[in-house]
Amino acid sequence: MRIRATVAVVSGALALSALTGAAAQAAPGPDRERPAPPTAQSVFGGKATVKGQGFKAAAPKISKVTVNGGKDIVLGTTKLKTVTVSITASHASGIGDAYTYLWHGSTPETADWLIVPNEEYASCKASSATTSTCKLTVTIDPQWDLVNDLAGSWNVVTAAQAADESDFVWNDKGAKTRVQRASRLDVNATPEPVKKGKTLTVKGTLSRANWDTWKYAGYTKQSVKLQFKKKGAASYSTVKTVKSGTKGALKTTVKAASDGYWRWSFAGTSTTPAINSKADFVDVK
Repeated sequence: MRIRATVAVVSGALALSALTGAAAQAAPGPDRERPAPPTAQSVFGGKATVKGQGFKAAAPKISKVTVNGGKDIVLGTTKLKTVTVSITASHASGIGDAYTYLWHGSTPETADWLIVPNEEYASCKASSATTSTCKLTVTIDPQWDLVNDLAGSWNVVTAAQAADESDFVWNDKGAKTRVQRASRLDVNATPEPVKKGKTLTVKGTLSRANWDTWKYAGYTKQSVKLQFKKKGAASYSTVKTVKSGTKGALKTTVKAASDGYWRWSFAGTSTTPAINSKADFVDVK
């Protein structure tokens, strides 16, 4: 019979108190103490071994894992984000339960940080007598769970237990996801209106969430495209590429030729998502 060592949790802060008593005294943000990682034994019961597969019968097979609908996980400075992890697995007896958690680092035991699921048990829906897709959610709090150094690639533990509890599978690196610092980008073209052939100055600022200060800060030394869409056209074309300067500042000049929309476009990095600014329409006289 399965015994869950932890209780259901709803946030990173509660996850800490559920996983380790010392962590309950930890401060949020950069000063927090890393929680202890869940193990196969704590999740699936006393018969489990530290290697994860402790029974003699054939272990379940995990065929598909989807984190956040296949999209990167993007967080700002204050708002919590709840992410769904779906695990599709099969076993001769069917699938009774699944488990997951997200972690950053080289091994779960030495992880910089980890985030356990909100639910005590997965919600599993059978597609056949042998196969089920099980879902759990994790809630990430940028003011508790994240610092800037944690932006980028995270590992995802994936585990599934047979319906007859004869065996289970546990993968410390069953999948990967990216946790990114939310980006902002604005644009302002002047003067408006402008005479045809005259100089138009286009400014903007590229910034991103700073999880160390819980504010947005300029993202410097990044290539950002200035794009234009002529009035009545269907798509934008790139006019030039500019590097963001101090505090993420963007500035360049162009010759005004026709009415249309100007915007900045940032392709993104491994730690920061792509973003297009809103369009600024300029009337050319």
